[in-house]
Amino acid sequence: MPSTHQPEGELLPPSYGGPPDRAPIPDYERERSRPNSRERGWNILVTPGTYLLLGINCAVYAWMVLRGVSPSEPTVRDLIHFGAAQPFLILHGQWYRLITATFVHVGLLHIATNMWCLWNLGLLGEPLLGPFGLVAVYFLTGIAGNLLSLSVNVLTRDYISVGAGASGAVFGIAGILIVLLSNKKLPIPSSELKRLRKSVIWFAAINLLIGGATLFVPVVRIDNFAHLGGFLSGLALGVPLLARMTSGRTRYLQRQKFTFAGAAFCLALFGYWIANLR
Repeated sequence: MPSTHQPEGELLPPSYGGPPDRAPIPDYERERSRPNSRERGWNILVTPGTYLLLGINCAVYAWMVLRGVSPSEPTVRDLIHFGAAQPFLILHGQWYRLITATFVHVGLLHIATNMWCLWNLGLLGEPLLGPFGLVAVYFLTGIAGNLLSLSVNVLTRDYISVGAGASGAVFGIAGILIVLLSNKKLPIPSSELKRLRKSVIWFAAINLLIGGATLFVPVVRIDNFAHLGGFLSGLALGVPLLARMTSGRTRYLQRQKFTFAGAAFCLALFGYWIANLR
């Protein structure tokens, strides 16, 4: 999330390398090989969660533009009006901005790059998580990233910075994929499993480094704490799910529900702690 109205900085999309048909992805329901994300293409019925998130993000952007917001350089007032995060407003009761900010973007280039990354990672991750799981991870890690950013703003007495963007949630999806793709019991060749996991690791590492570099070369403003919070929370969500991935759909979905409910409770406690820092 950016701290001004400037673009957040564009994420580099993950690159899986090699021919598309070399990377079958296990389905969380049937635990067998499926065509990979590139082979599935634009099949909304196969990965509805991914396209739901893409649709909401694009709809919010279109709504902003139709209401007169600049498609390339929205103002701070515009961003706040449509749900961007600002510490002062959040701490005075508008906690919903922790969610709405993940669907608000700072211009066409910002949303285009974020949605490209979300599409790639979503089509890779949804067969492992299911539609409900992918959407839950998006919300939970997006909120986690915004909360970490908020805590830093409160500690530094910065109550006016404005942030928006889906990149914290995108990092969260990357984080959970790194953990889930380490399961050697998945019905996928070990060489392909390693290649996919390595690609996601490189995606996260390169973009985190790019974000860190902007601290010294401020070409654009990037909220690195939102990215870091999303990524770390994604890693944390993946740990309890790892052991249940191949134990059957019922057990796996049950573990998901407990994990996501526990994560939501922890985020609520974290938010309560932040509210009492003032």
